Amino acid sequence: MAKIQVKQVKSAIGRTKTQKRTLEALGLKKLHQVVEHDDTPAILGMVSAISHLVEVVK
Repeated sequence: MAKIQVKQVKSAIGRTKTQKRTLEALGLKKLHQVVEHDDTPAILGMVSAISHLVEVVK
């Protein structure tokens, strides 16, 4: 299965509780932190829900 790397590029301060919990579920705790996940529909859905806070690193 393919892997994707997700990097947090914007702060969670002032965001909704749902968005903060999505960041936490992805394992992102700090700005510019990069985490690697499998390329599953669930992970891609989470990334698209908070696409304004993260970027996918190739």
